Amino acid sequence: MLRWLRRRAENIAALLLAVMFAAFIIQIVFRYVFNFPVGWAAELTVATWLWLVLFGSAFVLGEKDEIRFDLIYSAVRPRVRIGMAIVSALALVILYGASLKSSFDYVTFMKVEKASYLKIRMDWMYSIYVVFLVAIIARYVGLLWRLVRGRDPEAGDVTKVSSGL
Repeated sequence: MLRWLRRRAENIAALLLAVMFAAFIIQIVFRYVFNFPVGWAAELTVATWLWLVLFGSAFVLGEKDEIRFDLIYSAVRPRVRIGMAIVSALALVILYGASLKSSFDYVTFMKVEKASYLKIRMDWMYSIYVVFLVAIIARYVGLLWRLVRGRDPEAGDVTKVSSGL
């Protein structure tokens, strides 16, 4: 079931990327070929970029896909690595958790604003941030649970750097 959900999340991210690319191309063509800039295309590009980044971070990328500086992390013993990962995960859970209520309040406050061209309510536009926060908090609570139970996070092999494929 989780694999199917991840594939659907990847499909949504691909759709967002396709819409963003199409809006970007339309924006360029109308501005430079027809000398008629269209604001809705720029607004759609920004909105889909925002959703793509936050939705993708929340539901498509895994922890191993995140960018990090792990020269020290990879060089230490497993128990030290677990301790470092616990501190990091705990810090993220606490900080994101502390910002959740304020972020939710701000997003719901934005219902009074609408996008200039697309006329989309801004609370709908920024609601993905609250979804992102909840998903990341849940992910790191799960990671924290595994770490506290002694599961060693894999150290990256700095001699085998790849693009993740």
